[in-house]
Amino acid sequence: MRSVDFPEPVKLLVGELKRLPGIGPRSAERIAVWLLQSPKATPLLLADSLSVAKNMVRPCSTCGFFATESGCDVCDDPSRDDRILCVVEQATDVLPLERSGAFRGRYHCLGGKLSPLDRVSPEDLRIQPLIRRIESATEEIEVILALGSDVEGEATANYLAAILRGRSCRLSRIAQGLPAGGGLEHADGLTLLRAMQGRRSL
Repeated sequence: MRSVDFPEPVKLLVGELKRLPGIGPRSAERIAVWLLQSPKATPLLLADSLSVAKNMVRPCSTCGFFATESGCDVCDDPSRDDRILCVVEQATDVLPLERSGAFRGRYHCLGGKLSPLDRVSPEDLRIQPLIRRIESATEEIEVILALGSDVEGEATANYLAAILRGRSCRLSRIAQGLPAGGGLEHADGLTLLRAMQGRRSL
């Protein structure tokens, strides 16, 4: 007797859902069935919103953050401090900084980090636009490297520091250390080293 499986349209839907990050085969099946059977599901609205977002959202040509035809919320904000430029790996890294309220300058999204194993070289990142922004500034600016503390993030920060030294900018790196509420027993050696190096006077 032939085994029974989902109809072909459902299998196609499951296949597409499995391609999403963090979604395995079982989760993809559960989501597909929920979208098709739950009275709370609105799959057509979901499809429409995906289509609209795909067609209307693009990277900002200046900073690399999410933008639409009407512009970029960061670059179009005249209240921001043009003398401070925060360099991040991805456009999504802007959002935690914005939600913290700790930064009111400009951003530059690299679009990734150096990773020879993944064949990501300097030419694959938005480094040349960063250099052009610094060189076109009317006064010296501070460039804050807000990159990850993993091996690739450190390599990217070191590379940027090497090519930006001597240009009309001051370089700094975000402090890295213990998270709020975290104990020393859970911290790795690199985190503790960064915490000691970033200590301040009381």
